[in-house]
Parts: sequence; structure tokens; C-alpha cells
Amino acid sequence: MVTIFDLSILEWLIVLVSAIFIGFTKTGVSSLGILVVTILMYIFPAKESVGILLPMLIVGDIFAVIYYRRNVVWKYLFSLMPWVIAGIMIGYFVLDQVNDNQLKPMIGSLVLALIILHVSRERLGVRFNQMLPTSRWFTLLMGILAGFTTMIGNAAGGVMAIYLLVKGLPKKDFVGTGAWFFLFVNVIKIPFYINLGLITFDSITFNLWLAPTIIIGAFIGVKVLTLIPQKTFQMLILGFAAIGALRLLFV
Repeated sequence: MVTIFDLSILEWLIVLVSAIFIGFTKTGVSSLGILVVTILMYIFPAKESVGILLPMLIVGDIFAVIYYRRNVVWKYLFSLMPWVIAGIMIGYFVLDQVNDNQLKPMIGSLVLALIILHVSRERLGVRFNQMLPTSRWFTLLMGILAGFTTMIGNAAGGVMAIYLLVKGLPKKDFVGTGAWFFLFVNVIKIPFYINLGLITFDSITFNLWLAPTIIIGAFIGVKVLTLIPQKTFQMLILGFAAIGALRLLFV
């Protein structure tokens, strides 16, 4: 386990910027989180970074849920959660078996496939686009993928971005619904990560040092979100998700 004393000044600066980005993703552009996943995998071993990142995400989740508590579409979460739990269980067993080099391209490939599906919707016909938001198969697939990717790499931001964009949510409902989703799943993951040895006393101590920086990033996200037009917001969501996925494929 890398401790705070093992990091260089440059690495500390990168981690602090990542903490600000975490807060920002929870109240602003959620798919930016996949970039944070990538950045931390440069500083720490891939599997170790997963355990370091989870408590940081929960700090941001709590802030986002408090701020956007009235902007949530519960029906989209209730229909998704049973399949998310199934995906978490699958991810738990996979995470116990794979190594760092196998983990990165696995996450990147899944996120890129979903982005391609979303941007290709217009070419797939009117009937497909009408059916997709209400399709049980779509909900099942997205739930399992969200649970799986969040378990193996805290990387469900891209998956949930596609799911909520397909549902056509305005940006505040998008952020609020996503905030509740991630708070639920991230808390569920804690005992699994402890069992796998990914969350330890040292990693929690490291997280506590970074908590104030995450809150600063969350306040920035709240302010920035009000300035972003809906169409631009959607483009940013897809763009950052794609960049993060590509970085995972080619690191």
C-alpha cells in the first residue's frame, strides 16, 4: 500500500487535482470521473487505486445527494438496482481474479461500446430509439454493466451517463438521479472492498487528508452546472467518457 509519505510533490499535486475533479464530477459533469480513474491508475497500481478512490467518491456522493436531493427520478433507479446488484456480484469475483493489466482495457472497452451505441442511435431507426428508453432488456443490460464496472474499477460513470441520457433527463435531474445511484452502490461496495483488502486503515487515512479538497470541487461543480447549456452538457458527458475509456485501453 502506497502511503502519503511515498508520494512525490508532483504526485501529490496530481492527487489533489484528482480530488477536486471527483467533487466536480459529483455535482457537474459526471463522466469526467472516468478520467480520474485513469489518472489515479498512473499514481497507484490499478487494483490499489480502486480501493483508494471509493471513499473519496462517497464523500462527493454525500454532498451531491444533499444538494440535489429534490432532483431525482426514483423510477429509473428502482428498475435498475436489482440488476446493478447482480453486476456487483459478478464484478466481485472478477476483481478477485484479474490483475492490473487486465483490468484497464476491460473497463475501457465496456465504456466505449456504450458510447458507440448512444451516438449510433439515430442510424438505428425511429422504432429503435422509441423502444430503447423503455426496453426491459436495455435496463437489464445497463444495470449489470453499471454494477460490474463500478465494482471492478469505480468506472460506472460512463455507463450511467449513457443510461440517463437515453432516458432524456434534464441536466439537474441527470445529476441528482446519478448522485443517489452512486451513493447506494458505493456504500454497498465497501464490505466487498474490505474483504478484498482494497480498503485498509492506511487508505482511509489517505482519504481523510483529501476530503476537504473533494468538497471544494463539489462547490465548483454546482456553480459550473448552471452555466452549461443542455446540449453542451450532453456533449461534454460523452466526450469525457470517450477520452477516459480510450486512455484505459492504451495505457
